[in-house]
Amino acid sequence: MAIPERMIICCQSFRAAGDPKGICHKQTDGFLQYIEEEILDRGLDALVVATSCLKQCESGPIMVVQPENWWFKGVDSEEAIDEILDALEEGEACAEYLAA
Repeated sequence: MAIPERMIICCQSFRAAGDPKGICHKQTDGFLQYIEEEILDRGLDALVVATSCLKQCESGPIMVVQPENWWFKGVDSEEAIDEILDALEEGEACAEYLAA
């Protein structure tokens, strides 16, 4: 398998003890599958990854695009995901959700 061009990291709030804390996992039910389907539909070369807590709970849910290192905050709807992926298709960061 070839190494993907990008990795889309989605916070799922898991901590070292295995217990979910924070808000990301509570507000993103079904988002991983939705993002994966959108990636395939759009023909983007990206891997979707669920991760442990990214320690940005006050700005969550959080999604990160690598290698650009774009951190997106408040990604709490399919509409937000669509806007971020629309910009990504253009090679840009979606300013509305970009974390400072």
